Amino acid sequence: PMMAPPERSVERDAAIEAMLPHVPFDGWSKKALSMGLADSGMPADEVEFLFPLGPADMVATFCDWADRRMEQAAIGLTETRVSRRVKATIALRLEQNRPHKEAIRRAIGVLALPGHARIAAGCTARTVDAIWHAAGDRSADFSWYTKRAILAGVYSATLLYWLRDSSDNDAATLAFLERRLAG
Repeated sequence: PMMAPPERSVERDAAIEAMLPHVPFDGWSKKALSMGLADSGMPADEVEFLFPLGPADMVATFCDWADRRMEQAAIGLTETRVSRRVKATIALRLEQNRPHKEAIRRAIGVLALPGHARIAAGCTARTVDAIWHAAGDRSADFSWYTKRAILAGVYSATLLYWLRDSSDNDAATLAFLERRLAG
């Protein structure tokens, strides 16, 4: 029941990774992409066809890239209870994305635009599904929807809290997450 991810390719992943340092200054834009491609020695003419749907396509690709990185890293988690693995997986995602906090803030701004509601919902749904999957949940019954709907609210609130968190190693955000998951 999952929404399809954006187009995946090694080139698109590399372009996202290369442009990330420029996003805090130039947003999710052709300019940030061009600068990233120049930094990484990729052909500049790829700007036109890598992300034909523009900034929202870049953001959706970034979200998918972050989901895949999180799932890969979560393989090493030692927690055995699913609820603890959910918290550990979210903590891992925040840690991985700490260097990209401003890019994520700007991504939320892109996804908040009126025409991007479907893309935003798809990104959230895929991320929540990736968190459950990484946590080892394999349910396919009605609870599949309930768990994902609840976690979407928890994850979204946690992400917004995290964007304002200046504590060491996201300590305040992790305490916030713990309270949300306990509720």
